[in-house]
Amino acid sequence: MARPKTYIIKLSDDERATLQKTIRNKKTCKTVLKRCQILLELDEEQGTGLTHAQLAHSYAVCPATMTNIVKSYVRNGIKDIIRYNISPNPSAALRKVDGRAEAHLIQMACSPAPEGHPRWTLRLLEEKARIELDVPVGRETIRRALKKMNSDPTRMPTGASLPKKTQNL
Repeated sequence: MARPKTYIIKLSDDERATLQKTIRNKKTCKTVLKRCQILLELDEEQGTGLTHAQLAHSYAVCPATMTNIVKSYVRNGIKDIIRYNISPNPSAALRKVDGRAEAHLIQMACSPAPEGHPRWTLRLLEEKARIELDVPVGRETIRRALKKMNSDPTRMPTGASLPKKTQNL
């Protein structure tokens, strides 16, 4: 036996019209479009009467998304459904090291190690980068930049050479 519905959705004519207008708008993103379509389907008066699991399967979303859409509508109204929530801190997604800084890091790592050290370490590179670069860069960022370039001079002492491959003819 199924549990009784916690949230019952009954859309007004204005809300239904707003959702339809949002769906018809060509600039609406996919996320908001799906939310609007799902909410129209969940409407008690004019919806299809499908269960959350059936709707989740037909719209290719997980059941938790269905629950989140319903909760969002019940708690915050239609405005929360038709608005795409962008992160309040978009600068967090920006890369700290661009191509110029990566090239500078690799140049530093390929240069001779500082006096008294047999090779570069990430801590030494971090200290030198703090002095030479405009943006403070952490050890993990330096490690990722070096790994991305398939360059890890911190593993090999300076002056050491790689073994040469011999070809059998």
